[in-house]
Amino acid sequence: MNLDIHKSWKPYLEQEFKKDYFKKLTTFVLKEYKESVCFPPEDAIFNAFNYCHFNDVKVVIIGQDPYHDYGQANGLCFSVADGVKHPPSLINIFKEIETDLRIPYPESGNLEHWAKQGVLLLNATLTVRAHEAGSHQKQGWETFTDAVIKTVSHEKEDVIFLLWGGFAKKKVKLINEKKHLVLTSGHPSPLSANRGYWFGNQHFSKVNEALKAFGEKRLDW
Repeated sequence: MNLDIHKSWKPYLEQEFKKDYFKKLTTFVLKEYKESVCFPPEDAIFNAFNYCHFNDVKVVIIGQDPYHDYGQANGLCFSVADGVKHPPSLINIFKEIETDLRIPYPESGNLEHWAKQGVLLLNATLTVRAHEAGSHQKQGWETFTDAVIKTVSHEKEDVIFLLWGGFAKKKVKLINEKKHLVLTSGHPSPLSANRGYWFGNQHFSKVNEALKAFGEKRLDW
């Protein structure tokens, strides 16, 4: 597994890479990519960190698994490559942005431009076997990504954490709410959104209002 993670993260995460659990995780991931079709592409596994550098983190969005169909996952949670059909959760994210901020629905589902503005698009599990949701869970990724969340919480101030759905909401215990803003809502998946737990949360305008209050530049969603 290519551990060429952006240099801004290395002082904070190098100790994780040396731990036994991460060595076992690396062995597992290398074997999986060799023997099965896995996503995202191996060189995109750490894209969340390579597009959003540590010093730039303003917002953290926590997903669960990468997309597990061909051509979808690009290493950023909820994001797909340019030209790829938008998955249902991403459609609902864009619909909420459309009504919240009154901006047009975007053509591309690629969220790299969010990451480059300081949005850490972090899946709890960074890899998955094709067509098998959850196939790489409980192999060590969650330990690693929990350490990332704790590190951001500990080392930074005034970060906005967006916790969507029951899985993400459990991560609140890793965050110091005295130093950071935590916004929660239902998940953007159709199951949750159609029950009224997602639409109308106005998280995107709330993020921009908070960033302005923190003296930071608003995001171009």
